[in-house]
Amino acid sequence: MSDRITFKQINQLAIPAIFSGIAESLITLTDIAMIGHVPDNSVEALAAAGLVGSFLSGIIWIVAQTKTSISSLVSQNFGANKLNEVKYLVPQALYFNVFLSLLILIPTYFFAEQLFKLYNAKDLVLDFSVDYYKIRAFGFPLTLISLTIFGSFRGIQNTIWAMKCSLTAAFIHVFLDYILIFGIDDFIPAYHIKGAAYASLIAQLIMVIMAFYYYFTKTPFRLNPGKSIHPYFKKYVYLSFNFILRTASLNIAFFLANSYATGYGKNYIAAQSILMNIWLFFSFFIDGYAGAGNAMAGRLLGEKNYPKLWILSKDISKYSVLISIILIVICFTFYTQIGELFNKNPEVLTIFNSVFWMILLMQPINTLAYIFDGFFKGMGDAKLLRNNLIIATFCGFLPTLIISDYVGLNIYGIWLAFGIWMLIRSFPLMYIFRKRILQNS
Repeated sequence: MSDRITFKQINQLAIPAIFSGIAESLITLTDIAMIGHVPDNSVEALAAAGLVGSFLSGIIWIVAQTKTSISSLVSQNFGANKLNEVKYLVPQALYFNVFLSLLILIPTYFFAEQLFKLYNAKDLVLDFSVDYYKIRAFGFPLTLISLTIFGSFRGIQNTIWAMKCSLTAAFIHVFLDYILIFGIDDFIPAYHIKGAAYASLIAQLIMVIMAFYYYFTKTPFRLNPGKSIHPYFKKYVYLSFNFILRTASLNIAFFLANSYATGYGKNYIAAQSILMNIWLFFSFFIDGYAGAGNAMAGRLLGEKNYPKLWILSKDISKYSVLISIILIVICFTFYTQIGELFNKNPEVLTIFNSVFWMILLMQPINTLAYIFDGFFKGMGDAKLLRNNLIIATFCGFLPTLIISDYVGLNIYGIWLAFGIWMLIRSFPLMYIFRKRILQNS
């Protein structure tokens, strides 16, 4: 057996995972792009969609860690040829995540106004944020069900089914977005920002229906949770809790960034909304390779094949950094046109263009952080990832943000803080991974 997993084998998992991962980001980016061109109050609507989109992405990243947990456990049992041992664990995780989604939906729905006031949203920006969120919030259970099912797919080394579900939903969403935001003459009224939210909700419903189709027809898992709590359920909850706590720290960084940007004025938060969601798009894109690393690391750990895992880490890092550089070149080539896709306001575009280069230059560092995140997730080391992100947030991001604001760097300081944050997230994980693998080889 070869010691190297080929580029083709990696891409068989990574490319479908990329398309699956960017679907949620594309839904928000499409909303922002179309809302930013509505005839009235486009800046306020763009700011609101960006705030809600960033909040949703942060929450989804938090709850998506339950997908990582189930993927890790399933892939390790898949590698050890013991898949039958987790057939009741998957439905138990599914029911647990439905309950978790309701815990998020209910309080945030009823306190949506107070929630977005914390972001310094006011007047029309606040009204639009609440309207948009109160519709999209019902997508939480749908999204979490989909992600749990996608995690079980990834655990058995398949990301194609999730890709098909996600891309279908994303394409339908684009079509519905245009119709429901702008309307069609006298046939369908223009629902403005609410139309974007309805389009997103319908797309998420389609995605979960398709996910269940593949779940029932292509996997050995069903909805029967068994008669007792699965022996791995405690480990699943432990992994999920640590991953959730870790990603909550990530959401604190998102919240503070958007709160500071809103405080600088509506043009700043409009530009920040575009920047943040492009940054999230990059993150979800590269996360496809992290997802491949997650699935393969879990399988190789189950096989106890540490030399092959070490080679895989170097190969995936190399491929993903190369792809991030290609994305950077494309974005620099169409630098001004990218901003104009989302809004035509000259003040918003001036702010966007002055900062966009910072988001682009940090992508290779971001990529390495995501890749080694994926490896440690596949290996089930939730405690290390939790501590790493907490340190990065409270010892790196937060002090940099406060100091930058004090000296008047404004939005530049926000992205400088993100740069420091990603440096702390990436290199320590690379060092620890190398040390552990070489010790076990």
